[in-house]
Amino acid sequence: MFYRPEDGHGLPHNPFSAIITPRPIGWISSRSADGIDNLAPYSFFNGVAYAPPQVMFASTGTKDSLRNIRETRVFCVNIVSLELTDQMNQTSQSFDHTVNEFTEAEIDSFECETITCARVAASPASLECKMTQITQIEGADNHVIFGEVTGIHLADTCMVDGRFDVTKFTPLSRLGYRDYTAVRETFELKRPDDAPTDT
Repeated sequence: MFYRPEDGHGLPHNPFSAIITPRPIGWISSRSADGIDNLAPYSFFNGVAYAPPQVMFASTGTKDSLRNIRETRVFCVNIVSLELTDQMNQTSQSFDHTVNEFTEAEIDSFECETITCARVAASPASLECKMTQITQIEGADNHVIFGEVTGIHLADTCMVDGRFDVTKFTPLSRLGYRDYTAVRETFELKRPDDAPTDT
């Protein structure tokens, strides 16, 4: 099968998001200038640089997250474990901007250390971010938000021999349509040009 997106795919459901899988979920917490906390999941999310560490997520439409980040220039990315699936899904609803999703979904929060924002207390890892740019891309209302990571929280239970072990919390990932998957096993693959080590 081949199709041009501008002509349509002719299928019952759009296959685009099912092709790009699995996708990490950025559970984005933000706070409005009025002090109202917001929490929403985004599956167009990823890391984009190491030094300094930077992340991005994309928003279709001017949602509360985007509005808050424009006002305060900070946000926090909370990593979603399988255990948090139902609470994450609760926060995907379209609430009024006056609603605090932490309260609505009964999610405990902590204050961030380097920014003025809440984070998910039960998240295995959280990335505190200073917004660096918001770029509007092709389409009626598509935006990409970039942030520099200024603080990183890691659950002690996920640290094994000095490494952050994702199998200790089972990351949740987004597939296509309404499908999700959980990462339960990993394997190591060295690059052909990796230098041999004696340690």
